[in-house]
Amino acid sequence: MLCPFLVMPPVPARALDRLVLTAPGADQDLTDRLRAASLVADAEASGQTDSQSVFAAARADYARLIGALYAEGYYSGVIRIRIDGREVADIPPLDAPTTIRDVEINVTPGPQFTFSKARMKTYAKGTKLPPAYGDTKVAKSGAIVDAADAGVEGWRNIGHAKADVADQIIVADHRGATLSSEIILDPGPRLRFGRLSMSGQERMRPERIAKIAGFPTGEVFDPKMLDKVATRLRRTGAFRSVALTEAEEPGADGTLDINLVVAEEKLRRFGVGAEVSSSEGLSVSGYWLHRNLLGGAERLRVDGAFERIGGQDVDGIGYDFGVRVDRPATPVTDASAFVEVRAARTEIVDLTVDEIELSFGLTRQFGDYITAEAGISYINATAKDSAGSVDYDLLALPLSVTWDNRDQPLDTRKGYYLDADVTPFYGFGTTGSGGQIKADARVYRAFGADDRFVLAGRLQLGTVIGSSLAETPPEYLFWSGGGGTVRGQPYQSLGVPLARTATITVDTGGLSFAGLSAELRADITEKIGAVAFYDAGFVSDEELFDGNGEWHAGAGLGLRYRTGIGPIRVDLGMPVSGSTNDGVQLYVGIGQAF
Repeated sequence: MLCPFLVMPPVPARALDRLVLTAPGADQDLTDRLRAASLVADAEASGQTDSQSVFAAARADYARLIGALYAEGYYSGVIRIRIDGREVADIPPLDAPTTIRDVEINVTPGPQFTFSKARMKTYAKGTKLPPAYGDTKVAKSGAIVDAADAGVEGWRNIGHAKADVADQIIVADHRGATLSSEIILDPGPRLRFGRLSMSGQERMRPERIAKIAGFPTGEVFDPKMLDKVATRLRRTGAFRSVALTEAEEPGADGTLDINLVVAEEKLRRFGVGAEVSSSEGLSVSGYWLHRNLLGGAERLRVDGAFERIGGQDVDGIGYDFGVRVDRPATPVTDASAFVEVRAARTEIVDLTVDEIELSFGLTRQFGDYITAEAGISYINATAKDSAGSVDYDLLALPLSVTWDNRDQPLDTRKGYYLDADVTPFYGFGTTGSGGQIKADARVYRAFGADDRFVLAGRLQLGTVIGSSLAETPPEYLFWSGGGGTVRGQPYQSLGVPLARTATITVDTGGLSFAGLSAELRADITEKIGAVAFYDAGFVSDEELFDGNGEWHAGAGLGLRYRTGIGPIRVDLGMPVSGSTNDGVQLYVGIGQAF
């Protein structure tokens, strides 16, 4: 009798003592590509070297290696794969070896072929064939595939949604090492968009999905329009996924129906954040978000922040609380409407400003990169200093345009950003009337091996016209110093003097501002980066940079640690010039400084 505890399942024995891959006549690049294509080489690298796995990988390697040769334009290759001296192709699948010690792979690539003829017919007007598909070019198989895809896409771009490859005539001349290729396309009929069917929605109302999507029923088919529809829906934040698929067959009336499948996001979300600097103290913030308040992707956001906790020379803590509701596709598809209420207290040097703001506005998206916003706001503010308090009442019409093609906002490596704001305001009582103009331009360029270095530059400009310094609401005045302007200088330390009475002069913001920032960012490892920066700022007491003004500057070094939500930023700055020097400043936050 056998003891059941002694009955063990068979364990595959480790095999493959030696793997040799040779490619006579091939350069190092082709040899590396062949090794990367080999499943036997992959099995050896991953330790899957039992005889069954190695034998299966070796049988599959014939096709894999042929594909790698074709991809580089070699069509006369000879491949030999031997296991312990036996050609793998000659070993019956049911007679696989139980042990494998040596695998030898020998690939003779032969000559590299060129195109004697690279043609396509009939292709649509405006079709852009890949440069690699042309007479006398290296006849890589990928160039043929890319050309066929480009030909089909060309027809689809002008409404032929069911365009396809009807035939491919490919003839290899092994004596001349040339390849003749002809791709024949079937454009099919020109179609129009038909009906949009929906599924997957749970709380979203179908009529609101349709309004947000802006599906162009009746218009000529255009794949770019499908991308635009999906982008509009994703932009709301109400959906976890959005998928659009075309019907298999067009309708008899020349229309093509589209199927939309969505999965809704969780209704609620919250988040917290914090930043700290040696001069500004600790700032903490948080928000609560409802993504679909009334079943139409209405977004309710409640947020709050406490600022300058424990900061230098701070008499009180600032705060900012707000409630905002955004409704997409209002009044038109690519626009959204918002209503917002905010209450804030700001501590700025000699000033304590308490403010309440009520706003209504519209946001409009133009293409992939441009956003415009227009609104109307009522602002009531009280500014207190050592000379007393001043009340401000005004109506404002903020207008802004933003162009943003950065690759990733929190850790940009390439792209541009431009934000321009014009805010006319009308003051009541002693509040002045005029307008504030601001611009923020940023540019980013990566360079070096694997783009490990990034040069980043920023220019900020602002001025107030039509209103005197004393009559201008503090919200529209400009300061310099701190993490958003000049690192190495204390927070909002550079303003201008304002005589409040015959004996009392206070520091206040200026009517004009200019800021310059430059950074050199370098990747040390995949997760860790270093930064060197220089910032400068200018504030004057007159509009359009006239009057009395002063510059100050700061510079320093920083470290970055990349996380899933953006890089953790630690900057150490010191003053370089100006009268607001106050020693070394430390800044900690999430995301790059700009």
